[in-house]
Amino acid sequence: MLDDFFVRAMVAGVGVALLAGPLGCFIVWRRMAFFGGTMAHSALLGVALGLIVDVNPILGVTAVTVAVALLLVALQGRDWLASDTLLGILAHASLALGLVVIGAMTWLRVDLLGFLFGDVLAVTVTDIVVIYTGGSVVLAVMAAIWRPLLALTVHEGLARAEGVPTFAVRLAFMLLIALVISLAMKIIGILLITSLLIIPAAAARRFAGTPERMAVMASVIGAVAVVLGLHGSLYLDAPAGPSIVVAATAVFALSLIPIPGLAGRAHRP
Repeated sequence: MLDDFFVRAMVAGVGVALLAGPLGCFIVWRRMAFFGGTMAHSALLGVALGLIVDVNPILGVTAVTVAVALLLVALQGRDWLASDTLLGILAHASLALGLVVIGAMTWLRVDLLGFLFGDVLAVTVTDIVVIYTGGSVVLAVMAAIWRPLLALTVHEGLARAEGVPTFAVRLAFMLLIALVISLAMKIIGILLITSLLIIPAAAARRFAGTPERMAVMASVIGAVAVVLGLHGSLYLDAPAGPSIVVAATAVFALSLIPIPGLAGRAHRP
């Protein structure tokens, strides 16, 4: 029989994986892996600020990741600084600043490794309620902006000509990424959150003939990776968060095996 803490970990991890699937597909399609990584790295600064003002770290993480996303949008496209350089600067600066702020709080004991690499085995019933409540909001908004966001991904100019509110859709998508990062922080860790977004989506891409099918498959693959990773962590006495990423990577490696009839089937919006 599995212990209660392990069951809670699986329930919470699967919930996060189901959310990460659809968002991860758009991150892969829009080639936003570095963008997502920058937002994830900034989450530690949100944790630090949340601890300083004595609020739930999820609120602090959401506030900071949204602010970083808006800053990226404002600064991208400037001729004097390449986008990848800007992403690298903000990612490492925000992570370093978060570490400095947390290190300066000598009066407070902080599980830094738990924030960086996840502490899924310490998930509580309250955490599960927060994940599934926030997840319901994410999925509802995702369903509402699915077609406009897909049109924006295919061709931004054409989507704008068709009346799609591109700025509002892009902003909503960034807010969803920020919320998922804050929800996934305890499960997979700040340094590994992006992997749960992009690896299952990348694995599903080869087998999906439509965007909707790829989103569903990415969620399923992520959930499978969570279950396999947690069991591997249990039997190998390995860290849970990294084990989930290793399991997802193994599934992705299996997806690369040549299968007759699947050549060229990968969906590209």
